[in-house]
Amino acid sequence: MIVLSAQHIKKSFGVNQVLKDVSFVLQTGQRLGLVGVNGSGKSTLLRILTGDLRQDDGAISLQKGMHIGYLAQAFQPQAGKTVYEELESVFESVFALEKKMRRLEKEMSVCEDEEMLDRLSDDYALAVQSYEGADGYASRSLIQGVLAGLGFTAEQHQQEAAKLSGGELTRLSLGRLLLQKPDILLLDEPTNHLDLDALKWLEEFLSSYAGAVMLVSHDRYFLDHVCTDMVELLMGVSEQYRGNYSRYMEQRAERFESRTRAWDQQQKEIARQTAIIERFRSFNREKSIRAAESREKRLDKMARLNKPLEEKQIVFRFSVRRRMGEEALLVKNLGKSFGSRALFNNVNLFLQSGDRAALIGANGIGKTTFLECLMNMQSADEGYAEFGANADLGYYDQKQARLHPDKTVISEVWDDFPRLTQTEVRSALGLFLFSGDEAFAPIATLSGGERARVALTKLMLKKDNFLLLDEPTNHLDADSREMLESALDDFEGTILAVSHDRYFINRFANKVIVMEQSGLRVYEGNFDDYIKAVDREKQAHNDDMQPGMTRTQMARQRRKNRQEQEELKLMQAAVVDAEKQVALAENNLRRIEREMSSPDFYANEENAAKAARDYRSAQSAQEQAYALWEQRETELMAYEDSFAETAQNVP
Repeated sequence: MIVLSAQHIKKSFGVNQVLKDVSFVLQTGQRLGLVGVNGSGKSTLLRILTGDLRQDDGAISLQKGMHIGYLAQAFQPQAGKTVYEELESVFESVFALEKKMRRLEKEMSVCEDEEMLDRLSDDYALAVQSYEGADGYASRSLIQGVLAGLGFTAEQHQQEAAKLSGGELTRLSLGRLLLQKPDILLLDEPTNHLDLDALKWLEEFLSSYAGAVMLVSHDRYFLDHVCTDMVELLMGVSEQYRGNYSRYMEQRAERFESRTRAWDQQQKEIARQTAIIERFRSFNREKSIRAAESREKRLDKMARLNKPLEEKQIVFRFSVRRRMGEEALLVKNLGKSFGSRALFNNVNLFLQSGDRAALIGANGIGKTTFLECLMNMQSADEGYAEFGANADLGYYDQKQARLHPDKTVISEVWDDFPRLTQTEVRSALGLFLFSGDEAFAPIATLSGGERARVALTKLMLKKDNFLLLDEPTNHLDADSREMLESALDDFEGTILAVSHDRYFINRFANKVIVMEQSGLRVYEGNFDDYIKAVDREKQAHNDDMQPGMTRTQMARQRRKNRQEQEELKLMQAAVVDAEKQVALAENNLRRIEREMSSPDFYANEENAAKAARDYRSAQSAQEQAYALWEQRETELMAYEDSFAETAQNVP
């Protein structure tokens, strides 16, 4: 059943026409994703549907009796109310019914008048029916489920809602809306500020939602797993597609190619007819002139196709100045605390050159701080991190704190790359859609997406071989994210990226690193591979629960085993490094021996004496390298033996 439809909606703000011709239908059970570049009018359309804005032209049809719920972007809780009480207020009418039921129960228990008892019983039956219909018996468990699903801890339930952070308030607003269960849900970026567990919960909730859903999101993985249909806003005009985000992208490409072919064919036919008309007129005879006029009339009546247009897209690639060594990064027992609060500790990591690792974890676990410690922007409290030989580090800061608000776009880039000509700088900015006067806009006036594009311009020009990226897809629209992923596909260096964008992780990563307070867990493959591995771990845990061990004990033992596995990898890397040192020492010694074996070598006494000293030094370096190698091998063998024993203690 169609519950909401829009026909030929138009909306302008001054001379700027945002929506030119928007039409779509929304049916019960349908989950409609609304996509388009930043500034295409998605939020404007949602505000028109809620009645917050009025369209200039066109019509909105809403099924009679339908209730629309809209995710407010600026939620202000009532002063003094706790987080739990804010959600509890959704069920005020239900709890009023509950009080009425308790009152009627007391009255019936003491009533001796049979006629009055009948009336009370009828009232009680109606109250129970209404209570059941409003999910009264499940109301408190629903509140608990929504709070847990959206990542609120038990301690936060009694926290004053007004003291929550902006992200937490958005989640609380979303929770209130979901509990209200409106017939139509309108959600503007509902995935903002949600960690991976909360995202998964919301996906499952919306996928089984009985009403209709229309949502705006840049999270393509979320759109893939939730949406049944898509609507695209392109240059103010809408087009509706069947299927999820991936299917929409396929159909979009197919439609664009088909329309381009049709337009090309029509243009060829117009050119052919025009040439014939001109040839007929050149004969300058009455019959040929009539034929020309006849063809002109037919040509004028032809329904002209509009040339298919696409929004301007970012087109760029990352290249490297030089190659890095085989080892990219070694992190050993890294830890960071703020006062008495330990953010993370015992972080061990080894990345090889060419690895493309995604760092994920709960909000607040310290992923950004970890990157900043690697970049020496913050100092670690314990442990150390070493980058490989010839590592050139490029850092993308999600907060864009390194941009200067008082500079213009072009000066922000040019000041960092003074050897480039103005043409070269303008060309680089043009790749990121800064053209004309846009290049002279002050940084302070830019949107989040525009600031991100400036930062990416600078990162591209640096040509570093190790990219550390902190939420690089934040503030980018879907098309820009696709272009970033394509650019990283061709990148020959190493990547370590913090991201909540699961679609992005699937595209670029060959490793997924999960950050926990006690350290890191490393999984091979992309995000889907990581999910499969976690499911296998859960299944193995359920199948192989060891008798005599509690779940907590088993969790501790598995954590200990993971740490031992990381330690084993580090020790294996140390052995490989020691082997390389031995090879270098041997090569150096052989080089000196070849020089000393030359017949005329001893003719110069000074050179001969120096060579003898170098030879003794090389022999000493070789002995030290062998000793270190033997020590590393012995340590590794001993650790492997102990690791093999302890690894058997848990599935």
